[in-house]
Amino acid sequence: MLPFSDDELNEPVEVVLDKLRPSIMLDGGNVTLIKIENGKVYVRLEGACKGCPSSNLTLKHGVERQLRLDIHPDLEVISIN
Repeated sequence: MLPFSDDELNEPVEVVLDKLRPSIMLDGGNVTLIKIENGKVYVRLEGACKGCPSSNLTLKHGVERQLRLDIHPDLEVISIN
């Protein structure tokens, strides 16, 4: 269980996503936060990232990894299409 509420996660998650966006945008994509529920961060990959074969790697080894490092190791990222 996380030591903070989903509402308390909104701002720190957006800060991490803002940090990652420039790299994602270099490949013609973007990432949008949809919601946070029970410690799960729901995002949508957009642009060139949408449907890209490497999108799962971007989510798990990029976005989720950074959220776990910067905020809490139990966070999980889930893609919404």
